[in-house]
Amino acid sequence: MRYLNKHRYSRHGEHGEDPLSGVANLFDASIVFIVAMMLALFSAWNMMDLLDPNSEVTIAKKTADGRVEVLTKKGAEIKVSKVSDKPLSGSGKRLGTAYQLPDGKVVYVPE
Repeated sequence: MRYLNKHRYSRHGEHGEDPLSGVANLFDASIVFIVAMMLALFSAWNMMDLLDPNSEVTIAKKTADGRVEVLTKKGAEIKVSKVSDKPLSGSGKRLGTAYQLPDGKVVYVPE
């Protein structure tokens, strides 16, 4: 009986195994999985240009409450602009005309 007790306790002591060492491996695997999911989403939405430091990207998005935001990326700088429905005035030149189609799409026709 004494032999079995010594053998059981010495088995863990000889190899120096930590019972929590497997948790660290799970953490590393989850980080790799998260990075892979981010890259898959970027490629699925054709947004790999966001990762390119020399690219220029403009994205318009509509929030849940109906406000429109425009995200512009030039190089490493990202700028977020909120679109307002307030009328504006000023001087400038006319560039073209915008038409809204019955399905809701907007078409810009330059002059």
